[in-house]
Amino acid sequence: MKARPYAALIAGLLLAGAAHADQASQIRAEHAWIRVMPAGLPAGGYVTLHNGGDEAATLTGASSADYGHVMLHESTTEGGMGRMKMIDKLTIPAHGEVALAPGGYHLMLMHGSAAVRAGAQVPVTLQFADGSKTTVQFLARPANAVDAGPDAATGHEH
Repeated sequence: MKARPYAALIAGLLLAGAAHADQASQIRAEHAWIRVMPAGLPAGGYVTLHNGGDEAATLTGASSADYGHVMLHESTTEGGMGRMKMIDKLTIPAHGEVALAPGGYHLMLMHGSAAVRAGAQVPVTLQFADGSKTTVQFLARPANAVDAGPDAATGHEH
């Protein structure tokens, strides 16, 4: 009969885990776009991430079949000099938002396929600290684009 208390404990833990929403399901993406660069040059990826959950969500990575490597980056200006550095994670506060935009946080997409051209929809999978993922459609914009433009993608899939 000693097994019963343990069974109840395990059942309680399983139910508590099932009631907790994963981080990706709490995220809504808007104005997702990529600045397409000439062959061989990295592209910047930009999006506004809204967290509708009661807990912070932590973005830890991204990937895309259209790019060989995707990294989280931050651009800063120090002493009049622009700098860019790779970051390990980006926290989206509970009921808050974080904008990945030119001159700040962004995705750095390396080794793009020849198929990525302005006007294309590029799926990018965002990965979160709890292991959950969501795929966001990014609109490929010309190299001289400064914002998402009127046709920017706003949807995402889990």
